[in-house]
Formats: sequence, C-alpha cells, structure tokens
Amino acid sequence: MATPILEVEKLTKYFGGLAAVKDVSFAVPEQHIYGFIGPNGAGKTTLFNMIAGALEPSAGHIRSRGKDVTGHRPFSLVKSGIARTHQIVCPFRAMTVLENVQVAAHFGRKNITRTAAARDHARQVLAWVGLDHQADTLAANISLGDQKRLELARALATDPELLLCDEICGGLNPKETRAMLDLLERIRQNGTTIMYVEHDVKAIMAVCDHVMVLNYGQKLAEGKPEEIQNDPAVIEAYLGKAGSQKKGSRPVA
Repeated sequence: MATPILEVEKLTKYFGGLAAVKDVSFAVPEQHIYGFIGPNGAGKTTLFNMIAGALEPSAGHIRSRGKDVTGHRPFSLVKSGIARTHQIVCPFRAMTVLENVQVAAHFGRKNITRTAAARDHARQVLAWVGLDHQADTLAANISLGDQKRLELARALATDPELLLCDEICGGLNPKETRAMLDLLERIRQNGTTIMYVEHDVKAIMAVCDHVMVLNYGQKLAEGKPEEIQNDPAVIEAYLGKAGSQKKGSRPVA
C-alpha cells in the first residue's frame, strides 16, 4: 500500500486541563476528499490548526508523506505542500484581489521570486476559481461568496499537495455552496488532496470520499458517507437520541 499523503497518530491538544482534541488518529489517502464533521466545540478547527502548524500539539505525531512534521511552523508546511483556508476570511482588504493572490504565490512551493511571474501565476489561479473578473477590485469590496473563493485562491497559489478547507461554504447560499463543492471536486481532479471541515453535513456527504466524526475532541466514527449518515452514535451526537434512522426520517444533516 502506498504511503498516505498525511498520517495523524494519537494527536492531542490540551488548553489548561481541557482536552480539545484527544488521541485522534487517521490517515488520508492521496487525491481523496476527507471530511470532518461534529457538533460545535468538537475539536475540528483545533485539529486543523495543529496540522497546519498554527498550534503545537500536546502529544501525538503528524507525518506528511512519511516525514514527521509535528510542530513545524505554517510557512515551513506551506513550502512542503500543505496549505489551508480559514473559517473566517481574512484577506488584505486594502489590496486588490489580484494582489492578495500574488502575495501568496511568492511563498509557495514554486519559490516564485519575480513580481511579473507571481502576477501571472495569480491571474491563472483567479481564472481557475472564477474570480478573474474581480482581479482589480479591492478585496474589501467583493461579496462574501467571492471572499471565500479568494481565500481558496490564495491557498491554491502556493501549489499545495494537501489543502485544508475550514468551512469554505460557511455563510453561502445553496447556489453558491453547490458551485463551491463543484470547485473542490475540480481541485481534487487536478491532483490536490483535500481535508474538509464543514458544519453543513449535506455538503460533506455530497463531496467527500471518507468522513470522520469528532465529538468532545475524540473520534466518534469514520467511514464512507453513507455509513456515517446512518451510524446510531453519530445520530445521537447530533440529535441527542440513540437509534438509527427510521425509513423516511430526516437525515443527520
């Protein structure tokens, strides 16, 4: 079996005496979309923050293509091919959409140093995500949906092998959500592996190959979307009652 693109072993993070994430282990196959769901406070974003280097784990290991990258800083991980989006979009608001992506291009795996080359690469990425028509618009003046695409474009400009998407569909309407999921699928088809956290369970079930459920910082269940959708423990965690779904009842989402 080929080495997974990412392996996480007994990853744990304490804040004081509280375990936000505890003993979580999993492996992400290459070119999969690997989803993470769970109630508020389940530890999803904390898990992503450790993998992306924003938080140092209290215990456990993170391996990228077999190499231990536990505790590595974000800039180092970006250079090695691990990039992320953020739950709350945070563009450089006084810069144009193109300039935002151009900055990211300078810090990616391709080591683009020339300004003109970074600008050309940024334009290609904007066209790919459908934002080329907004290239010269200030980031502060575009819609939330376009800011989400800009967040994705900045991550893609670093040429990641593994892309961590944290609630990329949060705040979007159904049409925008469907378009974003189509874009994630195209990104995967282009060779990038995706880890995807989302509160919209229907979105996760629609696009992911594999889903993990976190609850109180621990792994509750994992499997294919259809297995997770009908797992009694998952239903109990979301709806507060045990037992699998009855025929015709509302799904976990």
